[in-house]
Amino acid sequence: MTAEFVRSSAVGLLDVFRGIKRPDSDAPVLPADQVRAAILAINRPTAPFIIREGGDDEPDLIAEWRVVDAEWRQVFAKAGLTKAFRVKMRLDPDNAEVRAVDEEWAVKWAQGIPKFSAAAFRGRKVEHQWSSQAAFTERGELGVVYKYRFNPGEMKKPIKKAVTGSGWMWRGVAFAKL
Repeated sequence: MTAEFVRSSAVGLLDVFRGIKRPDSDAPVLPADQVRAAILAINRPTAPFIIREGGDDEPDLIAEWRVVDAEWRQVFAKAGLTKAFRVKMRLDPDNAEVRAVDEEWAVKWAQGIPKFSAAAFRGRKVEHQWSSQAAFTERGELGVVYKYRFNPGEMKKPIKKAVTGSGWMWRGVAFAKL
C-alpha cells in the first residue's frame, strides 16, 4: 500500500463521519447559480418532497416532505408517517460547498391533518431508516415506477448527487453555523 492510498482512505473514512461528500476530481466546478439550478431541477410534481428557495430569514434552499400539501397529505397519512423531515442548505461559493443541516419533527395525525410536536431534532442525521416506514409508488413518464421509503436518504441522495456533480462539496453540519 502506498502512503497516498492510506492517506486518501483515512480522509474518505473521516468524511463519512463528518458528513462530507466530495465531488469526483474530474468534475468541473460550476458557478453557484448553476448549482442552485441543478438542485431545484430535482423538483417534480410526482415526488413526495419539494425543494424551494428560502425566504428572507431562511437559508438559500430548503428541501422538505410535502406533509402539509393538500395533494400529498392523504398519502403521508395513509403511510403512517411519524416524522417530518427538512434539509436546510446554504450555498458557499467561496469554498464551492453546500452546507446542510437536517431538521426532524414528530408527526401525529388527527382526522387526516398533521400535528407537529414541539420536540424536534436539528443537526446531521446519521440514521437513515425510521421504524415506521411505508412505501408508495410514483408513476412518471413512460411507465417509470419509483418506490419511496419515507427516510432522509430518499430526499438527500439526489441533492448530494446534483451538488457533487456540479464540482461542489456537500457538508452536513451538526453544531457549526449553517
